Amino acid sequence: MLIYAIRHGQTDWNAERRLQGQRDIDINELGRKQARQNGALLAELLEDETDQFDFVASPLARTRETMALVRSSMGLPPQDYRTDDRLVEVSFGDWEGSTLKEIKATQADRLAERRAAKWDFIPPGEDAESYEILSWRVGSWLLSVDRPTVCVTHGGVIRTLFRLIADISREDAAEAEIPQDRILKIDTDWKIIGWIE
Repeated sequence: MLIYAIRHGQTDWNAERRLQGQRDIDINELGRKQARQNGALLAELLEDETDQFDFVASPLARTRETMALVRSSMGLPPQDYRTDDRLVEVSFGDWEGSTLKEIKATQADRLAERRAAKWDFIPPGEDAESYEILSWRVGSWLLSVDRPTVCVTHGGVIRTLFRLIADISREDAAEAEIPQDRILKIDTDWKIIGWIE
């Protein structure tokens, strides 16, 4: 099974290095440019096979706008895709909207806990998740994929795909850099995963 995964375009919070999590933040002008570039590249990759692909996105605004721009750049109807709640970003709970520097000023001990075991760390807050918890719902989505798919999602979700498919260690998956100007090609049968630029 073939999946092309794309991280949403940059937001102002990305640029400020704020933890977004499940906050509904729009992409900025650079993010729109990234989405269009990824759409143009995807059009080259898929050529006349686009009708064989399912197009699915996280329901948050930044992923939906990215998907619409990707599809528009491919010459496809921008809104002709579906969303799946399982592709929403990891929840950073009470830390959403803050930078790590801001958190360190008041919760240095909790930040040290996160550094020591980032994959399993759950931030403070009622709805907060660890990457491990996120991987449970992403794994459920992965099991539901039944045809070639283009997926627009979030950095945390893509980190869990590295762990679930390529069996990358928890530490490496949690620290993986997830660019917004590239496409991740995943062959689930052969457990091959790599960036296309």
